[in-house]
Amino acid sequence: MDSLVAALADQQGELANLLEELPDGRWAAPTRCPGWDVADVVLHLAQTNEMAIASTAGRFAEVTARLQAGLGPAVSVDDGAARMVAAERGRPPAEVRARWAVGATGLVDALASLAPSTRLPWVAGELSARTLATTRLAETWIHAGDVAGALGLELPPSDRLGPIARLAWRTLPYAFASAGRSLAGPVDFHLTSPSGERWDFVAEGALSSVSGPAAELCAVAARRVDGAATSLVTSGPDGPAVLNLVRTYA
Repeated sequence: MDSLVAALADQQGELANLLEELPDGRWAAPTRCPGWDVADVVLHLAQTNEMAIASTAGRFAEVTARLQAGLGPAVSVDDGAARMVAAERGRPPAEVRARWAVGATGLVDALASLAPSTRLPWVAGELSARTLATTRLAETWIHAGDVAGALGLELPPSDRLGPIARLAWRTLPYAFASAGRSLAGPVDFHLTSPSGERWDFVAEGALSSVSGPAAELCAVAARRVDGAATSLVTSGPDGPAVLNLVRTYA
């Protein structure tokens, strides 16, 4: 758990470097998230960090209800997130940055105090503290890339992607179920880390596999790259579908 929380803190630091002294006008730069500018992306991270902190403190339902007050029922997780951002859009950049920074620090502190197996409520149902930390790492990495892209920058991949790649592998049954499909059988991932190490996530009796750069797999799971546009290689009955359905978010 310590290394995972440290990875989250490092990823938050990478985003903080992008936001530090960013001129107000650049906060309005459009990102690859449809309809969201840099300020919207950072606001979304601030809101969801607050929800995660509330989860660790037994206040998830209360804080989520406050953030969603008056917004009406959402048709999906993405719709709910979009409604929360729209409700608070237009705050001064300095306020949004400060709110995110407070939540980022608070989340690291909250997660560091928990045992990895602690069960916590979350958007898609109850999960472990380790899994919540990994989802926050994944989302922070995804949106740091969104902000960087809006600013004309590219963040080099790091081995912080390890837990994210593993999350994508572990949650394949959930990803398929969310799409109304079932896996024909277990799937193996054979990935190369940004530093050149081999990351193998294997399951007994695997029928399908995905091989290639971990950074590409994580980008596909983040819905930032089309699997067909990568060098990832698949095999087995579920191989192609994995690249269409794999995800690292609720």
